[in-house]
Amino acid sequence: MSNVSEIYGSKVFNEHVMKERLPKDTYKALMKTIKEDAPLNLEVANVVAHAMKEWAMELGATHYSHWFQPLSGVTSEKHDSFLDPVGDGTAIMTFSGRELIQGEPDASSFPNGGLRATFEARGYTAWDPTSYAFIKDEVLCIPTAFASYTGEALDKKTPLLRSMTALSQQINRMLALFGEEPCKVTTTIGAEQEFFLIPESDYAAREDLVLTGRTLFGFSPCKGQELEEHYFGAIRPTVNNFMKELDDELWALGISAKTKHNEVAPAQHELAPIYTTANRAVDENLLTMEKMRLLAGKYGLACLLHEKPFEGINGSGKHNNWAVSAGNKNLLDPGDNPQDNLRFLVLLTAVIEAVDEYQELLRMSVASAGNDHRLGANEAPPAIISIFLGDELGAIVDALVEDQDYAGSQKIPLDLGVEVLPKFPKDNTDRNRTSPFAFTGNKFEFRMPGSNVNLADCNVVLNTAVAKSLKAFVDAMEGTKNFREDAVAYLKKTLREHRRIIFNGDGYSEEWEQEAARRGLANNKNTADALPCFVDPKSIALFEEFGILTETEVRSRYEIKLEKYCKLLNIECRVMKRMARRTYLPAIAKFAGVTAEHLALYKSVRADAACVAHQRLLDKLLPGIDAVDAAIYDLHEKHLHAEGVADLQERANYYAHVVVPAMEALRESVDQMEIITGRDYWPVPSYNNMLFYV
Repeated sequence: MSNVSEIYGSKVFNEHVMKERLPKDTYKALMKTIKEDAPLNLEVANVVAHAMKEWAMELGATHYSHWFQPLSGVTSEKHDSFLDPVGDGTAIMTFSGRELIQGEPDASSFPNGGLRATFEARGYTAWDPTSYAFIKDEVLCIPTAFASYTGEALDKKTPLLRSMTALSQQINRMLALFGEEPCKVTTTIGAEQEFFLIPESDYAAREDLVLTGRTLFGFSPCKGQELEEHYFGAIRPTVNNFMKELDDELWALGISAKTKHNEVAPAQHELAPIYTTANRAVDENLLTMEKMRLLAGKYGLACLLHEKPFEGINGSGKHNNWAVSAGNKNLLDPGDNPQDNLRFLVLLTAVIEAVDEYQELLRMSVASAGNDHRLGANEAPPAIISIFLGDELGAIVDALVEDQDYAGSQKIPLDLGVEVLPKFPKDNTDRNRTSPFAFTGNKFEFRMPGSNVNLADCNVVLNTAVAKSLKAFVDAMEGTKNFREDAVAYLKKTLREHRRIIFNGDGYSEEWEQEAARRGLANNKNTADALPCFVDPKSIALFEEFGILTETEVRSRYEIKLEKYCKLLNIECRVMKRMARRTYLPAIAKFAGVTAEHLALYKSVRADAACVAHQRLLDKLLPGIDAVDAAIYDLHEKHLHAEGVADLQERANYYAHVVVPAMEALRESVDQMEIITGRDYWPVPSYNNMLFYV
C-alpha cells in the first residue's frame, strides 16, 4: 500500500521544497512573485536555478526542459543536459537563472496561423513561476509560456494567464465597492477527466483507432449501457491495478487525484482531482492525460481520450468546474442566505451576462472534430449554451427580475424511513446533468469540453467575458451615493436582459431546442459553424480590451483551428477509404464467395434443395458489397473536392455539411455487413470484443 504522505509532491519543486532549500530572502522574493505577481530579477533566478538543479539531480535528473503548450493542443519539451565541459576532459553540472527564465525553441515548426514564416524560426519560452517545476523520468520540467520573436503568444498558457490577471483586476475593483482590501484573486478549476480503457491488442488491430483515435466503423454492441450496470460498478482488477499506479504517479507529481470510478459506458472510466489554480490545473490535467496513455500499455491496455471513440454509446467529456477565490474566500459560495449576499449576486449576474453575451464564443472554445460527435447526442450537453441555476437561485433571480419579494427556503430533512439510517438535510436544488453550464453549489460546471481538449481555451473565454461584465458594473457603480440601492437596480436590469440564457429543464429534449430558437439562442452544431464567431469584431474587441489577444493573435488561432479541423477530417477520410477498400471489402467478398460455394455445393448434391438461409444471406451480401463500393466512390469524389477548396472556412463548411454525411453513409454500409459476415471472416475486433473484455 502506498504511503501517500511520503509520495505526494515528492517530484515537485513546490513551496515546501523551496522553503527548505532557498535562502530566506530568496524564498520571500520568489513568494512575492508567485503570490503577488511581483517581477522576478535575475539574481533571485540564479539562486533558484541552482537549488532547483541540486534538488533535481538528487532525484536522478540529468536534463532540464522548458515544458510548454503550443497551439497544437498537446505539450512540448526539448531536453538539455546540465552537463558543462570545463576543458580538461572533465565536466560539471550547471543550470543558470537565465536558462531557467528563458529558452529558445523553433517557433516556425509549431502551428502559428501565419504568424511566422518558415525562415523566421526564433521563438522564446518564459518560465511561469506560479506553476511548479517537476521531475518526469530523468528530466526537470519547467512550465513555461511560448512566444514568437516578435512577441505574439504561440501557446495556450499565455492567454490564460492574461485572462486570470484581467479577472483579478475587475474582481478587486468590485470588492473595493464593498469596502474590502485588494487581495490575490485566483480562478480555480477542477477537471473531471473521462476516458476509455480497452485491450491493447484490440487497439493495435484497429487501424482507425491507431490513426484517428476513434472507430470509423463498427456496429453497436449487442449489449451497450442500457442496463446501467457499469456506472459506479466494481472496477476490473486489471483496470484497478492501472488506476492504483496512476494515483501513485500523479500524487508524486503533486496532482491531487481524488476520485476514480466506472463511467456510464462499458470500458469507460473517470478520474477527478481536487481543484487548484487555473494555470496549474491545466498543466496538471495535461500531465494526467500523458500519464494515462503511457501507463496503460504496462497493463496490456490502451487509453482512449477521443471524445467519441465508439458510436452508439456515451462519449467522453472533461467537466470544467470553475470558481473564483479572493484570499481564502470562494466568491461563488452563496452562503446561507444568498438573497442577502449582494456580493455573490453581483458575481452571479456577471456570469449570467457573460455567458449570454458570449455564448457563441464559449461554444467555439470547445469545438473540435471529435466533440462534434458528442455534443447534443442525448449523452452530453446540447450544442446550445444555457445556464442551470436550480430552484433556489432560480427563484431569487425570478424575484429580482419581477420586483417581488423572495420568500426564502430552508433545508428540509430527508427521512429515508429506516431508523438506523441518518437523517440529513436535503439540498435546496438537484443537479442537472443535461445542462452545459450548471451551478453546483459553490461553482459552475461547464460540461461541454471534450475529453482530449486543453481547458485553457474555454477558461480564457470565461474569465475574459466575466471580467467585462464586472467592469461594466463597477464603472456604473463607482461614485454612486446609494450603492446598495443602485447595485440592486443594476442587477435587476441586467438579469432582465439576459434571463433567456437560464434554463432549468431537460437540455436533451427536442422541446428545448425549439424553445432555445424562440429565445434567440445560438445552436452551432458543428465546428465549421462554430468557428467564425472567433473573428467576429465583437470577439476581437473583447480580447483586445483586456489585453488577452491581439487581433493578429485571434486570427492566427482561428486559422489554426480551421486547419486542424480540416486536417483531421482529411485523415479520417483517407483511413476510411483505405480500410473499406483493403480491409472490409476483401473480407466481405471472401465470405460471400464461400457462401456461394456452399450454396452451389448443396445444389450439386441435391438439386431440389431450397437452401433458403444461404440464398437469403447471399442476397444481402452481394448488394451490400455494391453499396460499400458505391459509398467509397461517393466519399472519394467529395473528399477530393474538399481538399481542392482553397478558402479554409469554405473547406471546413464543405467537410461538415457534405463530406461528413458521406462518411456516415460509408460507415453504415460497412456496418450492415458486419452483422451478417461470419465472425471468423470479420477482419477487426468488434465492439463486443473491445468493450467487454475480462
